[in-house]
Amino acid sequence: MMQINNMSKQKMLIFHPVLAPYRIDQFNSLNELYDLEVVFLREQVSNFSYDQENLRKECRFKISYLLNGPQYKERFFRFGMYRKIKQVKPDIILGYEYSFTTQYLILLKSAGLIRQKLGTFIDDNPAICVNVQSKARRIARDSSIRYLNFLVVLSEEVASFYRNTFMLTNSQVIVSPILQLSERLRKNRNKIESLAHVNILTYHLKGKRVVLFVGRFIPEKGLAPFIETIAPVLSNRDDVILILVGEGSEKAKLSTFVSENNLDEKVFFPGKFEADALYAWYASSSGFVLPSLFEPFGAVVNEALIFGLKVLCSQYAGASSLIHPGNGVIVNPSDNIDTEEKFQQFIDELEPVVEDVCLDKRCPLIEDFRSKFIKEWGKLSQD
Repeated sequence: MMQINNMSKQKMLIFHPVLAPYRIDQFNSLNELYDLEVVFLREQVSNFSYDQENLRKECRFKISYLLNGPQYKERFFRFGMYRKIKQVKPDIILGYEYSFTTQYLILLKSAGLIRQKLGTFIDDNPAICVNVQSKARRIARDSSIRYLNFLVVLSEEVASFYRNTFMLTNSQVIVSPILQLSERLRKNRNKIESLAHVNILTYHLKGKRVVLFVGRFIPEKGLAPFIETIAPVLSNRDDVILILVGEGSEKAKLSTFVSENNLDEKVFFPGKFEADALYAWYASSSGFVLPSLFEPFGAVVNEALIFGLKVLCSQYAGASSLIHPGNGVIVNPSDNIDTEEKFQQFIDELEPVVEDVCLDKRCPLIEDFRSKFIKEWGKLSQD
């Protein structure tokens, strides 16, 4: 990757909640532009565990942890942040959202204890920007903006909101979606193809239009109303299969609905998978669906596009910004009529699964993000 002029030697320190697979390429790419260290504040994602040892093997940036401090539900604070800043002596510091972490960094800057450029990652989609989740978050957002040097957001739509609402300059808002690199996800091609072949044989997917979902089975993902809406289509179409990969609190509810509506041969729950075993499910499918009712971004959409799958994407997902007529359809999952019509349209455009999977014949349906990435992060070199 190219280096940004006068930035290759700068140090960047990021305080981030947890190491997750969909952040690795973004952090690795930042490490090519900066001397990057990421301080993780938790060892594992809440209610969803990843193989952290394998994830760390993919990381080319420095990693450290701060794990001690008070916590209440999903809100927490970690001791040792100021000590870490003094140790690393970074030029740029980032928090996340308008969290206690970011508020503490703002306090340090306001007190004159740190003088570095200070920013934060904001994972809001356009709808969340307008319909703020709580009064407390709105207050935190509106009070924090004046003290932060820059924000990192997921889409141009969100960037426009912040520029227009808070009178920020273009250089104060970095657009950096949670995207991953095709070459990393697809690098073990032979293994992925072999595992996909097993999936196809095990679930009798050959000749079927297979629609895949990957994620947690929780209310926000909208799976229950989505399946209820498309149940008649599944019942009437012998060539359509729905695969739900993941785990979560709604699994029993979903399984019960599937059984009671005689959809056991049309909807499958193979379990939770990671890395190549997960990528094999993308390779085993015809298309992908994300019917979320609430979704700041939705990194699985990027993964599906990388494996050449068209996507039926919720309009509430930030990742809908990645969808265009050539790679998918945007749907309103709150509208049953729109959902059923768009699903019918979507499956009619899908190719049936073939037994011999060949990734060389399934080109990514998303452009490489690196040139835009360099341009956006280059804004930090502007005075």
